[in-house]
Amino acid sequence: MDDLKSYIREVKDFPKPGINFYDITTLLKDPHALRMTVDRFAWLFTRQPRIDKVAAIESRGFMFGPSLAYSLNAGFVPVRKPGKLPARAVQQSYDLEYGTDRVEMHADALEPGERVLIVDDVIATGGTALAAAKLVESLGAEVVALGFIIELSFLPGRSRLSGYEVDSLMRY
Repeated sequence: MDDLKSYIREVKDFPKPGINFYDITTLLKDPHALRMTVDRFAWLFTRQPRIDKVAAIESRGFMFGPSLAYSLNAGFVPVRKPGKLPARAVQQSYDLEYGTDRVEMHADALEPGERVLIVDDVIATGGTALAAAKLVESLGAEVVALGFIIELSFLPGRSRLSGYEVDSLMRY
């Protein structure tokens, strides 16, 4: 699946010096690359016996979550930043390098026993993905896998998610 890497733009020193940002907007604008990405992403999870919902993490996870849910015949659930959901929400905090943040999901987004695939564009340290998994489990649902377009394998994201199935299309 490394052929998709040619559609990813690497932006050096963004958002700060020393950081290389892997920009997916160049992949999104190409209809062939976008279709390949969604189709391959869906293929990764077709071996799961049942996926009831796809939960996508704000904001770039939203670019793939609904299409993936459609491909897998599943519902879609947004995992949002604080204060963005209109109805009662559950929250999960997670640690950042300097401080904490949190994600939220509607309290009625999942039913106990539902099987949920969590998706985002990139896995780096794994903090946001782990918080999303805890949110899913707090509502009595099961995390069947976590999927990412890009995995930054030089960071501890995968190990932080030990105990969960983790899949990615591309590794850097």
